[in-house]
Amino acid sequence: MKIYHNPRCSKSRQTLALIEDAGKEVEIVKYLENIPSKKELTEIINLLGIKPLQLIRKGEKDWKENFKGKELSDEEIIDAMIAYPKLIERPIVIKDQKAVLGRPPENVLDLL
Repeated sequence: MKIYHNPRCSKSRQTLALIEDAGKEVEIVKYLENIPSKKELTEIINLLGIKPLQLIRKGEKDWKENFKGKELSDEEIIDAMIAYPKLIERPIVIKDQKAVLGRPPENVLDLL
């Protein structure tokens, strides 16, 4: 099991706690420090079964100042998340070939 985690985010911390409380071994990826590659981010989006735009934190300053209101392709949106990793919604939890977004944190229970 792997979690793309931001320790400063309460939802991310709550999701990690649910995993740890279940006694599961988890690999923690601090995605703001270890930014996913384009290939990795594309795979995550595919596992989540969503469009790239659905993984964007649209309230972030970087989104509002650089991208809001623009027509962007899926590839351009993925490139934006790599350039500005704060735009990536969190936390993302992956187990085998399944992924969930920990919003709400209880979504992770589907993987436990």
